[in-house]
Amino acid sequence: MAVQMLQEGQELDGFRIGARLHVGGMAALFEATHPAHDFPLLVKVPRLAEGEDPAAIVSFEMEQMILPRLTGPHVPRFAGAGGFDRQPYLAMERIAGPSLLPLIEALPLPIERIAEIGAKVADALDSLHRQHVVHLDVKPSNILTRPGGEAVLVDFGLSRHALLPDLMEEEFRLPYGTAPYMAPEQVMGIRSEPRSDLFALGAMLYFFTTGERPFGDPQRLSGLKRRIWRDPQPPRRLRKDCPDWLQEVILRCLEVQPERRHPTAAQLAFDLRHPGQVALTARARKERRDGWARTIQRRFHPDHQPRFARTRAEMEDAGAAAPIVIAAVDLSEPDAALQAALRGTVGRILATLPEARLACLNVLRQNRIALDMTLDEQGNNKHLQRLVELKHWAAPLGLPEGRATFHVLEAVNPAAAILDHARANRVDHIVMGARAQSLKRRVLGSVSAEVAAEAPCSVTVVRSRVEGE
Repeated sequence: MAVQMLQEGQELDGFRIGARLHVGGMAALFEATHPAHDFPLLVKVPRLAEGEDPAAIVSFEMEQMILPRLTGPHVPRFAGAGGFDRQPYLAMERIAGPSLLPLIEALPLPIERIAEIGAKVADALDSLHRQHVVHLDVKPSNILTRPGGEAVLVDFGLSRHALLPDLMEEEFRLPYGTAPYMAPEQVMGIRSEPRSDLFALGAMLYFFTTGERPFGDPQRLSGLKRRIWRDPQPPRRLRKDCPDWLQEVILRCLEVQPERRHPTAAQLAFDLRHPGQVALTARARKERRDGWARTIQRRFHPDHQPRFARTRAEMEDAGAAAPIVIAAVDLSEPDAALQAALRGTVGRILATLPEARLACLNVLRQNRIALDMTLDEQGNNKHLQRLVELKHWAAPLGLPEGRATFHVLEAVNPAAAILDHARANRVDHIVMGARAQSLKRRVLGSVSAEVAAEAPCSVTVVRSRVEGE
């Protein structure tokens, strides 16, 4: 199944595709119309050409899950979506107003304008957080403005919904986001903290105030981590007319520890609208960044290094409330009886665990030395093809939306990939099939045997019944 880029004039599920408006790192945007919708439309499709990042597929899945659940003036209205088995797309309201990106050409902005923008974005974040979503990619290009003045948040591909599985966290070990705006805990892999969005907004307000980004634009993980122990220059050092109250608000947003930031986006919006009521601390009077002695202490002394991970008790409570069962499916295995037996075993296990989530997992084996291609000879995206096949495999189980997730891991060693995924996501049970015996399996060992021997949880290995047994 080769997915093609949409063309102007094409019709897709009643949506008439118009001009292509933008091509980003993970998706392309098109104008669209539909007779059932009386507002301007936008159709978004993921980029699936050779060499594209597999994260584009996963982030698109996340946005397809999250956007239909959002309401209110601070998000685009959802209009429709298409699955990966045919033509993946996401149709939504096209916001008439501009994004905040063009403002970068006029920096620094007037103080009153900065406060006005910040308060409106904080209102939007408050609405989003009340709907159990953390955006995790707040930046000028992802904030649009309605004609009435309300800020609108767009692009939820990197977002986290507290009531949905977080596929980005489960499949990728590196942090995803936009480097100048990522919160320290996000850099360290924590994606569940709403105040990460307040940090990003603070970084944006700093940029609008001074014309400089507080932490630059690092492109490596080591550079991203520097914000954990190296504070930015105080805004007033770069802009003399920055008032005390605004420096207080910005530096509070940029605190390394989330609990030292504003408790909620609503409280941040209040401070930005009521400068005279902002409680000033040493942050407001700060004239220069911390010295090297303090910086080195934060960098190397264990008692002064921030800790972002959830407590063990919190992780155990989460695991007990919603156990995860992995079905490791070998899609290259032609044994229909084995696949049916695997599905039957998974179904019986889930029947005993009504709160459990099923993670259907397949490993796309990579070469150790040779270059790996993302498309097959027919032009199909291999990662996407496996994803569709996993969903077909699980369809007979009849699980409701949200109870099953689908993961394609790319790795040289399938057993190691399954084990790493199980450890990282605190999986409770792995169910997998065992191929028929062969000389190669006897000599080299099997994936199922390695997983069973080293897994941090229960493992069920399923075999198909041989005729005559």
